[in-house]
Amino acid sequence: MKKVLFTTLIMMSLNAIGQNVMSPELLWKLGRVTALGLSKDEKNVVFKVSTPSVEENKSSSKFYTLPVNGGTATEIKDTKAILADKNVSPDGKFLVYNEEVKLEKVLGKDFYPSLTKSDAQIYDGLDYRHWDTWNEGKFNHVFYKENKEGATGIDILKGENFDSPQKPFGGDEDYIWSPDGKSILYVCKKKAGTQYATSTNTNIYEYNLETQKTTNRTEDNLGYDTAPQFSPTGNLTWLQMKRDGYEADKNDIIVEFKGIKTNLTANWDGTVDNFMWSKDGKNVYFVAPVDGTKQLFVVNFPGLTKMAIQVRQITKGDFDVNDLVGFAGDDIIVTRNDMNHAPEIYSFNLKKNTWKQLSNVNTDTYKTLALSKTERRYVTTTDGKKMLVWVILPPNFDATKKYPTLLFCQGGPQSALTQSYSFRWNFSLMAAKGYVVVAPNRRGMPGHGVEWNEKISKDWGGQVMDDYLSAIDDVAKESYVDKSRLGCVGASYGGYSVFYLAGIHNNRFKTFIAHDGVFNTVSMLGTTEEVFFNNWDFGGAYWEKDNAVAQKAYTTFNPATMVEKWNKPILIFQGGKDFRVPIGQGQEAFQAAQLRGIKSRFVYFPDENHWVLKPQNAQVWQGEFFKWLNETL
Repeated sequence: MKKVLFTTLIMMSLNAIGQNVMSPELLWKLGRVTALGLSKDEKNVVFKVSTPSVEENKSSSKFYTLPVNGGTATEIKDTKAILADKNVSPDGKFLVYNEEVKLEKVLGKDFYPSLTKSDAQIYDGLDYRHWDTWNEGKFNHVFYKENKEGATGIDILKGENFDSPQKPFGGDEDYIWSPDGKSILYVCKKKAGTQYATSTNTNIYEYNLETQKTTNRTEDNLGYDTAPQFSPTGNLTWLQMKRDGYEADKNDIIVEFKGIKTNLTANWDGTVDNFMWSKDGKNVYFVAPVDGTKQLFVVNFPGLTKMAIQVRQITKGDFDVNDLVGFAGDDIIVTRNDMNHAPEIYSFNLKKNTWKQLSNVNTDTYKTLALSKTERRYVTTTDGKKMLVWVILPPNFDATKKYPTLLFCQGGPQSALTQSYSFRWNFSLMAAKGYVVVAPNRRGMPGHGVEWNEKISKDWGGQVMDDYLSAIDDVAKESYVDKSRLGCVGASYGGYSVFYLAGIHNNRFKTFIAHDGVFNTVSMLGTTEEVFFNNWDFGGAYWEKDNAVAQKAYTTFNPATMVEKWNKPILIFQGGKDFRVPIGQGQEAFQAAQLRGIKSRFVYFPDENHWVLKPQNAQVWQGEFFKWLNETL
């Protein structure tokens, strides 16, 4: 009898544990996995786990190895001994690295040395700030030196006022050794000032150590050239976008073989995220968005033969493949996640088409949780197209109940809305709080063909707004949706969407939340740092009075012109160091709402950029997000 009672209590306890749901506090205790590569002997995966501490308001990291065929992770203190050092030349004679170099006078004390307490900044051109930092006349430069103690570095961009690695996100992936160790190849946009701010024309340059001369390997292309790497047989390969100023152009894989450049993905209707060569140099594996997910693809390399180039999708499922780590026999090692699970390391067997999860950093945590359910839904748009809409249902969903429902507006505007896992806009957390989430793959998203992706440019307030409303109207037909409690939320372009929909929603929504959203397209052009983005997506400048496309962007498609139609509460988040969508956008929107007498709140993060990265600020963000929904929805 005692044994039966004990067993019953254990089962009840386990069932109770299984009913726990995600919370903001738990979300920020999860380990964040970053794959660093394979060990030198290719028997282990090396990875980093960063864990945030809300109490200390920072993250700490630990490093591990894990057998490529599965097993127990082992903590290590130093990755240098186990990882191959790609910064060492193939012959081991030299090291390549990067440092910041002061080249221009910008600060008041640069011009007036005696005025040491001056904090003035003086500029003669644009690019005076980028992402979240001001230009102080310093530039990232690539150096090399002999691989020995006390060696002096040589700056291969000496005197050039350009950045490599690229700012703001470039790292040591922006420069590589040639296979013979005689050259260094690097990514750089060799434009300055206003030209820099209005162009996306990066190139891949080759610096010869012996002659100290530099050659532009991609001079014929006017858009982005990035991610250089060599094939196992020595062929330079990179990612390329064709059009200058279009930062969301189709991204293709280019291979140069015997002086001939071949676009391996030219005839494939998609865009590439990242790629990796097979060990035999016959195939290129790559990741790309497709139908609301990110999957693994392969394309063959024909060389100079007449063999047809074929792109083939390898994986399929409601998950995202992200980083490509390396090969282990018939397996390819990657990171993978979905809307309910943060990234972990997996292997995929290329012959058997089977998955194996290798790392289990957060597995035990997820086992204690009742998770949300994600459903695919295909909605017919107002122009007769089929649109994928993700519907995320609360844990322990009961179709006989009615739930408040959120329309999620994705940013970008050309960012894929896939099975990604965000530590801020976390669908699993929103669902755990009792909300149904509707996340449409509206016009302007990669993964549904190049034409669909490009339809949003110069049409920010057009068809895409009908797409949003088609999605929420369709899902709202379900009996489990409380039609009197619909909310609309989003960030960046998604924030723009919130501001715009607030003026045209015809009382569909009860409340709105916008994070770092574009409110006034005129002042946006005048204050954002990457001007090429607005030039392309708005079609030109607001003073081009004979440019009908541009004028529409600054009038009809400008949320600031529709504030008189706002009639529902709105919460506005804004980062003080967001130079992409600067502080004035949030201020203008909040001030307009307040002056109109609309219930509104302004949550300002002085030290955050376009994102919220500090653990305690993230907790405030989550707290205010859900508090607002409790108050207004």
